[in-house]
Amino acid sequence: MNPPNETQPFQSRLSYPGLLLGAAALLATSLLTGMHLVTKTAIAERLAEDLQASLGQVIPDGIYDNDLLANPLTINIDPENSPASGEPLRVYRATQQGEISALAFRQVADGGYGGPIQLLLGLDPNGTLLGVRVLSHKETPGLGDKIERAKSDWIESFKGRSLDDPTQAQWTVKKQGGLFDQFTGATITPKAVILGVKTGLQLFEQHRKSLLAPDYSADSTRHSTPHLSPEDSPPLSVTSSAAKSTAKSPIPTPALTLATRPITHLPPTGGLK
Repeated sequence: MNPPNETQPFQSRLSYPGLLLGAAALLATSLLTGMHLVTKTAIAERLAEDLQASLGQVIPDGIYDNDLLANPLTINIDPENSPASGEPLRVYRATQQGEISALAFRQVADGGYGGPIQLLLGLDPNGTLLGVRVLSHKETPGLGDKIERAKSDWIESFKGRSLDDPTQAQWTVKKQGGLFDQFTGATITPKAVILGVKTGLQLFEQHRKSLLAPDYSADSTRHSTPHLSPEDSPPLSVTSSAAKSTAKSPIPTPALTLATRPITHLPPTGGLK
């Protein structure tokens, strides 16, 4: 007769807590995964609502009958020529009875007093501005933050303007012979926004054919064919699942991104300008 195995109860005592710990870890992981999925969906829905609201401020109601968020046109930016961000630019196009009536895209205005300023531009097919809004910035409260529509109507001065109106020399503040007002104690901020808007208009003009292609869809590809000059600038390419194309433009443009958020106030980097 074999002697009883005295180690079996001890081994059972060791395995039982381990099983409990494993079960608790599995349960916690499952709960965290479920919460993450629910939260992720809610955040995505909120971002879509914020984007829709922002687009509504630069593309007037009544000039389109499509879902602005349905089929955005994606333009990839060469990361080497866009050090701030290599993310693709999304262009939201409004249509009415199948014809493009407006478009909007995000533009980064470099040179702000507190850093880059995120803009949203809305244009009609002729390149005339329908509206401009500031999405986020780090400008000095009480001075540079007048670029916000909630703080002043200064941003409305771009409405109805185009690349040729005003003249090239007038795309600056009045203090420097331009058309646009500067702020008391803050000239750097409005100058940065003015330049950012102008650059966005230049981008539209250079890639007009791609942006206004009539039969655009999410699965189609549009090739940009701007006029080239000896001074080639960073290439932009319109991409899709079917093909990719690249074209060079004569006027450099700053980095462009697409995450649209409500106006974000961050601490300024300095005092009065």
